[in-house]
Amino acid sequence: MDLAALQHLLGELPGKRVACVGDLMVDRFVYGGVSRVSPEAPIPVLARSHELKMLGGAGNVARNIAALGGSVALVGLVGGDAEGHDASRLVGEEEPAIEGYLVTDADRPTTLKTRFISGGQQLLRVDLEESRPVTGEVEQRLIRTIRDAARGAGVVLISDYGKGVVTDAVIAAAHEVAAETGAKVIVDSKARSFARYGDIDLVKPNASELAYATDMPTETDAELEAAIARALELWSTKGVLVTRAAKGVSLGLRGQPVRHFRTVAREVFDASGAGDTALAALGLAIAAGADLDTAIGFAQLASGVAVGKAGTATVSPDELVEAVLSAHTAVVEGKVATIQRLGEEVARWRAQGLKVGFTNGCFDILHKGHVAYLAQARTWCDRLIVGVNSDASVRELKGEGRPVNDLESRALVLASLRSVDLVAPFEEPTPLRLIEAARPDVLIKGADYTEDEVVGGDLVKSWGGEVKLAEIVDGYSTSAAIARIARKEANG
Repeated sequence: MDLAALQHLLGELPGKRVACVGDLMVDRFVYGGVSRVSPEAPIPVLARSHELKMLGGAGNVARNIAALGGSVALVGLVGGDAEGHDASRLVGEEEPAIEGYLVTDADRPTTLKTRFISGGQQLLRVDLEESRPVTGEVEQRLIRTIRDAARGAGVVLISDYGKGVVTDAVIAAAHEVAAETGAKVIVDSKARSFARYGDIDLVKPNASELAYATDMPTETDAELEAAIARALELWSTKGVLVTRAAKGVSLGLRGQPVRHFRTVAREVFDASGAGDTALAALGLAIAAGADLDTAIGFAQLASGVAVGKAGTATVSPDELVEAVLSAHTAVVEGKVATIQRLGEEVARWRAQGLKVGFTNGCFDILHKGHVAYLAQARTWCDRLIVGVNSDASVRELKGEGRPVNDLESRALVLASLRSVDLVAPFEEPTPLRLIEAARPDVLIKGADYTEDEVVGGDLVKSWGGEVKLAEIVDGYSTSAAIARIARKEANG
């Protein structure tokens, strides 16, 4: 997802309403240090320093929707215990972004997950929970609550952790409300099978859950595609969206081939709740009118930020913008290549049947003429390599005082242009060594040259390539720009 698309979507999110139905939990994080082993057993002794409590499960989905600027109605179940009071308090602290529609069942505990952490590593998790399905009067109260909570919601999210809230009757109620309002229904579940969710819009298992549900492998793209096809045979859902950790996500819709959405690899600090973040971002984006591809890209971006944070973390719009900018910087830096990597990239492009172009220059102060020249050069090829003179090489060609900008600056500015696919610095007076390494199909220089004057032209023609001369925009040059700056400084 690029910055313009992200900023547009973020502008559409405030106030969009999502209903979230499912297993509400309290996540408790106990932090401390470990410096010794217990004399009673071969286990570490945690010296507790502090602890945090926050909403988990469906509650974490709601928190993420609120953090992204949406409005969420949270339907969940709590017990008449201290943890239930904690859950109600935590929901209240998020108002008005989260509207709590909590049903109390005095006969069951509130789900509590306690994680003991030292040095950024989880040592132990202790769960307090009751997973039997709700019945009778409690179930009926949940159904009535869903009808109230889902009014005005563009999407109904079902977060089913298998703790008893999402019964067949609760699913049916969500279907009925969605049918009346036109809302989309998306399910994220730990269930063995998704068949019981019926004709919903989308289910979101991870690769392991899909493998378990279909009894098929899901490691490779081909295996996953077969498993998705099987899932669509077994279930009535309109689509299956499979999360695959570092491999991205894969989408299967009825009557369409499976599509794979790759993701930028990120360092994982804590994966707790990353699936909740993805579900929240996906649902909120769809509620805001985004198409499915855009919503998937948004969900990937949000969950990628979440895994880099401690605990069941939320993600803010500012953090998403920062992530896109950082990714763009990494991509730009990755486009600056040594001669060895240039050869590797060209080999990869040729294997894909792509036409490779090459041009070169000093590109000291990038101006309108440069941009137009490179854009025209890119129209003659599928991938454009730009050779850029080193600082010493520029100084030899242009004289003392040049370059104005050093090699790193010039290379990164060139790499940021969409028309440029690879930037390769060279130390020699001419780029002949780069041309020999790249073996381009087309060699491009400005129309202020003749074909006979283009360095490497004969070489490129010898292997069947061609030489092209790009138009020059009159009145634009680095020397002229430097002269204008000097005149302005002299005139104060």
